Amino acid sequence: MPENPSKRFELVEKPAKPRPVTGTRRWQRYPPDVPIRVIVDTPDRTKLYDGRGNELSEGGMAVTAGAELNPGREVAIEFTPPYTCVPIRVRGTVRNRTGYRYGVEFLTESPAESEQVNRLRQMLRSLSTVSP
Repeated sequence: MPENPSKRFELVEKPAKPRPVTGTRRWQRYPPDVPIRVIVDTPDRTKLYDGRGNELSEGGMAVTAGAELNPGREVAIEFTPPYTCVPIRVRGTVRNRTGYRYGVEFLTESPAESEQVNRLRQMLRSLSTVSP
């Protein structure tokens, strides 16, 4: 017996799109988009990569650079503020990666490192609030 053509197709509701989870971030994000340098020390040499830094938080920042870095890798992030020639350099650990975009967590194991990270955050926060 042939199947009834009207019963072959049933309308099925599509599941709702997942909503973004809010309130899961530990720290507020700041939106600067600034040139940075990623410094990677290897046993035989030091490698420098130019990149962009953005999504700054108290704990770290997102970095985009043409480097092959795996999570767990220690790097240094260097930013030279406008109108100065003295860069701010902080150490960090790569925590995640999507392509050439890395989530870097700041390392603050000494008072001097904490001070450098605070200087970097303060400078980048002020740049993210300046209107064009």
